[in-house]
Amino acid sequence: MRENNQDGNLLRPRTIVITGIVLGAAALRLAPHPMNFAPLGALALFGGAYFSSKREALAIPLLSLIVGDVFTGFHKLIPFVYASFLVSVAIGFWLRRKRSAPRIGAATLAGAIQFFLVTNFAMWASSIGSFPKTAGGLAACYVAGIPLFWNTLAGDAFYAALFFGGMALSERKFPVLREPLAANMN
Repeated sequence: MRENNQDGNLLRPRTIVITGIVLGAAALRLAPHPMNFAPLGALALFGGAYFSSKREALAIPLLSLIVGDVFTGFHKLIPFVYASFLVSVAIGFWLRRKRSAPRIGAATLAGAIQFFLVTNFAMWASSIGSFPKTAGGLAACYVAGIPLFWNTLAGDAFYAALFFGGMALSERKFPVLREPLAANMN
């Protein structure tokens, strides 16, 4: 008989807990919150760091984001938001081998910065933004987005501490949730 942690089965306790955290984080988007103070960046980092396969790490958080957008609404910048979200999942891959507070902090900062750069560029380049299509207009768009950047960073830091800290505590308390020594990092 195969050991249930090695057969790729999605019904492993660890996978169920990680998926539950991701889905719970996605549901938090529906609760009232300050603009850009949301769990999305932390959710992407967490999924990238904890799902054992890259396919799960990309698919499950992205699908939860799409389902959330069914309720919150779609807009013209969604493709850029999703692309940025996937970049944050990839940043989370960097945390797979070693999850420490400084590395999680660096990944959180990198994720917030790339989200700011990608989405503000998309706002400037799209017909949504009223900024002139000049270098000065792009600079003005980035300057206008700075208050939202701080909210993004604060939200990402808060939720990253909650998700990563909660998972670390859960792994300590419940050994069945610990990562297998020879985890499949596909």
